[in-house]
Amino acid sequence: MVRVRGAREHNLKNVDVDIPRNALVVFTGISGSGKSSLAFGTLFAEAQRRYLESVAPYARRLIAQVGTPQVDSLEGLPPAVALQQQRGTPGTRSSVASVAALSTPLRMLYSRAGRYPAGQPMLYAEDFSPHTLQGACPHCQGQGRTYEVTEASMVPDNSLSIRQRAVAAWPGAWQGQNLRDILTTLGHDVDRPWRELPQALRDWILFTDEQPTVPVYPGLNVAEAQDAIARGQPPGYMGTFSSARRHVLHTFANSPSALMKKRAAQYLVATVCPVCHGKRLKPEALSVTFAGHDITSLSRLPLSTLAELLRPAAEGRLGAGEEGVPDAGPGRRREPGSTHHEAAPDVHRTAWLSEEKVLAAQRLADELHRRVLALIGLGLGYLSLERSTPTLSPGELQRLRLAGQLASHLFGVVYVLDEPSAGLHPADGEALLAALQGLKAAGNSLFVVEHDLATMQRADWLVDVGPGAGEHGGEVLYSGPPAGLAGVPRSVTRRYLAAGATPRVPLAHAPREPLDWLRVAGVVRHNLQGVDAAFALGCMNAVTGVSGSGKSSLVSQALLELLAARLGQPLPVADEAPVESLPGDESDADELETPVAGHIAAGGEHIRRLVPIDQKPIGRTPRSNLATYTGLFDAVRKLFAATPEAQARGYDAGQFSFNVPKGRCPVCEGEGSVSVELLFMPSVHAPCPACHGARYSPETLQVLWHGLSIADVLQLTVDTACQVFADEPPVLRPLAVLRDIGLGYLRLGQPATQLSGGEAQRIKLATELQRPNARGGTLYVLDEPTTGLHPADVDRLVLQLDGLVAAGNTVVLVEHDMRVVAACDWVIDIGPGPGAEGGRIVAAGTPAQVAQAPGSRTAPYLARALSAGP
Repeated sequence: MVRVRGAREHNLKNVDVDIPRNALVVFTGISGSGKSSLAFGTLFAEAQRRYLESVAPYARRLIAQVGTPQVDSLEGLPPAVALQQQRGTPGTRSSVASVAALSTPLRMLYSRAGRYPAGQPMLYAEDFSPHTLQGACPHCQGQGRTYEVTEASMVPDNSLSIRQRAVAAWPGAWQGQNLRDILTTLGHDVDRPWRELPQALRDWILFTDEQPTVPVYPGLNVAEAQDAIARGQPPGYMGTFSSARRHVLHTFANSPSALMKKRAAQYLVATVCPVCHGKRLKPEALSVTFAGHDITSLSRLPLSTLAELLRPAAEGRLGAGEEGVPDAGPGRRREPGSTHHEAAPDVHRTAWLSEEKVLAAQRLADELHRRVLALIGLGLGYLSLERSTPTLSPGELQRLRLAGQLASHLFGVVYVLDEPSAGLHPADGEALLAALQGLKAAGNSLFVVEHDLATMQRADWLVDVGPGAGEHGGEVLYSGPPAGLAGVPRSVTRRYLAAGATPRVPLAHAPREPLDWLRVAGVVRHNLQGVDAAFALGCMNAVTGVSGSGKSSLVSQALLELLAARLGQPLPVADEAPVESLPGDESDADELETPVAGHIAAGGEHIRRLVPIDQKPIGRTPRSNLATYTGLFDAVRKLFAATPEAQARGYDAGQFSFNVPKGRCPVCEGEGSVSVELLFMPSVHAPCPACHGARYSPETLQVLWHGLSIADVLQLTVDTACQVFADEPPVLRPLAVLRDIGLGYLRLGQPATQLSGGEAQRIKLATELQRPNARGGTLYVLDEPTTGLHPADVDRLVLQLDGLVAAGNTVVLVEHDMRVVAACDWVIDIGPGPGAEGGRIVAAGTPAQVAQAPGSRTAPYLARALSAGP
């Protein structure tokens, strides 16, 4: 047993618990109860700390350390490996191949065992990477595309004049006016329609690299500006001209703002590189083949196809002349020491490779084959090696990491997993559970934080944490075999795990009749090829299907983009967008080259507002928190500014912001803590010695509202704040919504960086719910909103979504939780399989109708959920 004594990390209340090794242990409890604090914050953190004590001090600096947990003692803990859902830095050059550790052996395979053209010297592994100088295509620098702007892309309406913003690619506001005034100084008519200007002038305005600096006379026309220059009148200022092309390329490459980069990107035209044809490698690397494919073509194949191509070489059948294996061409240079052998199935060598290199090739192919099979076994056979990781779901990314562990054949290790079932269709969950059982059978222990009921039912041991969330949780209510949980009345989990019972559907009403239909037609995106779909307006819609079937492509991409274009509404840019990405990074390239094809065929006139609610963070720094994001902190600061004490001192609402110098602590600048760098150990964040974590100056903290300082308010939980601000409607309204949606345990000042994806999504939903929605006509789109939620929290979420529909709005969910799907009014099932095997609508109808659909992999699981009733 692993024996934990006195665990106090985060909200854990001096926890003592014994957990068995060599077992599948599932940590359960409602969201925020303390499961992750025990599994990751305590068990994994202590295992990592002990391991790092054996590592050289210099090497410790290179390893991200999670710190020392608050625990009295922890005995019997083996080495641990954490597989979490955080994707880390969203580097767009990261791919399935790099995450699964397949890039290097694949490049080595082509270097050592590829078929070279006659007379070409052998290339090194680096020559097969588009990210190195040795391997990148010299024409496009390894981007695969060339990017340019055209007159048509920058001037979409040539009937407008320059003053009417014909040059749409130029910046807005003062910067755009500045450029127009400069052109006036230079003697050009900015009121003449663009198409009537001489072509030479148009080309100069759009494409010149010249940057003349000229006197600017704001508000004057051409004649007046020329007269002012002739009279020697002092200008308003000196302005420097920049062409539209220069502005677009500079903004896209250098702007730290994701929104500015996205705006600049719309004026770029991407074309496939004429030299490498989009394959990003130099011609010499692309001329080398293995099994008839160059390395880029091979990397674009589905993993299921790749496994079949690798099988002969992995089994030692790398014989010359075999089908799918390259032959030696005429005049092929042989490796030193090689001898010629006739082709024969039982000869483990080729005419162009020495015996030792044949063995090396077999070893490399076998390694690749084993790792690819591990990915296929986890239901990822539809992915390709070239797929970039920012396009993967967190669940797919975690399964990639899990596959690497399956292929490593470690034993005696504790694997700590964070909701491995996230983003998985129930049919895919079976493969995941089989993989976990395989790791256990190999002699490992599995500690899994999970909300999935099927995983709980298959566990050897349950550790239930609760009973509530935040300050109301932090206790181990039960630790033992799953059957014993039924005897723990304080456990919220137990009513969903009753022996033999199927958890009930959250809602108890018959499916609604649609008010009308929103139809999209001819959708082409990823594996969707000309799909037509109809969404029920005034209803709750669920889009289902196995992982990789095309659900998110249809809803989170096609539906959102087509509707946003129709409404003239820009899609929000995620806070975590990689602002450092340049033209040629995969995400930018995909965005530019593969716009959604299709159109809104009917029903678009009924949608007045589009609200996508995703699980991306609500902020990237600790300065963003629950109170600031929802806007309730603005109302709180106004209450403090209205107190007699504040008015006597001349304080306004800005005095009570920790982001403004006048009210915040001058020592920590409103951070609340100071960082102490310890070089070889994790940095220690200590409370600020001046404000002791309060974040404000002493003068600001002297102002009290109902006996509370502004720092005291930030320490309140949502539940407590509802009582404190019961008579203040502007503050109470958002607080009540947060409480009703299951976030009553969060502190108002809890940093955004400490929130889970599910919590961030619910905060976004709560921010929307507090708006007046009486008119209806809003379409809410949520991608897997139940991720990270306990079944009890799922029930509360569904009730809130149902309230939106009752107010005349439409909700569209991409969802895998069959209890939620069963509670919807209309279901669209996409599939039947992933990748190329999916991408079409298998069934559409009420939940009861889809549950009977032949050929649907969702149907049997939905039927089981419906059988339990509401």
